[in-house]
Amino acid sequence: MKLFGTKSKTKKRRRPARSRPRARDQAPREVEAFIAAPHEDLDPDPLRRLVQQERHNVILLQRDRWEDHPQGEQICRQAVECLDRRMALVPKGRANLLRTLTETPEANAREVEVEPFLLDIHAVTNARFQKFVDAGAYDDLSLWPESVWTHLIQMRDQTGKPGPRFWQGGRHDQRLRDHPVVGISWYEAAAYATWIGQRLPTDAEWQMAASWRIRSETDVFYRFPWGDAMDRRKCNIWASGLHGTAPVNAYPEGAAPNGVSQLIGNVWEWVACDLDLVTEEGVPVIAEMKAKGTRGGGFDTYFESQATSLFRTGHIALARTHNVGFRCGLSLSEAPWLGEAE
Repeated sequence: MKLFGTKSKTKKRRRPARSRPRARDQAPREVEAFIAAPHEDLDPDPLRRLVQQERHNVILLQRDRWEDHPQGEQICRQAVECLDRRMALVPKGRANLLRTLTETPEANAREVEVEPFLLDIHAVTNARFQKFVDAGAYDDLSLWPESVWTHLIQMRDQTGKPGPRFWQGGRHDQRLRDHPVVGISWYEAAAYATWIGQRLPTDAEWQMAASWRIRSETDVFYRFPWGDAMDRRKCNIWASGLHGTAPVNAYPEGAAPNGVSQLIGNVWEWVACDLDLVTEEGVPVIAEMKAKGTRGGGFDTYFESQATSLFRTGHIALARTHNVGFRCGLSLSEAPWLGEAE
């Protein structure tokens, strides 16, 4: 992954001739036809429409609104059960955020206390993001900061419709419905999170989820969700051999202890924080434009040292690349339903 505004002093390693990653599972296909996802009519009832759109936390944050709805109590209970299945609790702990591009014992780092929070078990899929597109969310200015209103016209798919970069006609490829959505900027990820009543995790929260550094007598942390050694069978990086995205429920053996999956590999993930890095000489990394952090590595990550819980990098916030997706988090204060599930 490119780090904007930095120059490496090391010799550039040449990849093998076949090692250039191809986003074959995401970019428009030249041979295979694009199989568009079918359209779904929206339910006219506002509560049932929220269920249809999988905006479960919005339902629960507006619980008083549904008291007189004939299905209100039942739907609220189902929303709690769905969120309880979809999200996992990340316990309180500490994240040691590297501030340099390399991971060494002497590396500049900043320790951050992380309060317990909830994190989606899976990255947001094409099928879930389709609901955001179908709701006309790109036209709902309340979801977008005013500073990007003029950029919304550029957030189009291959055919000029609002939506992720590699879609067509405002639809995702049906064969990739369970793959993580890519071709979306940080602003699109943040708008979706707001739309469903959640948020993007912070840099420190993401690292806590991936390193599992819980306060204890030993105070150990791991470079991977499954332990301290790379295992290509437990994640989707370049050396794993897939060379494209996988469904979000693939590689279950690589999940963190709480079941959160694919924090390493498949796609890089946007986090809420601005990119905040320095070179080994202490010079701030300056991006060409406003940049946000991305974590975890993707299917085309060639250097395994970049696919760890510690490695930090970023992208320009408006970038819509083939290998960056996201997942959503939630503060416990925004989860009044927690503990209600049976």
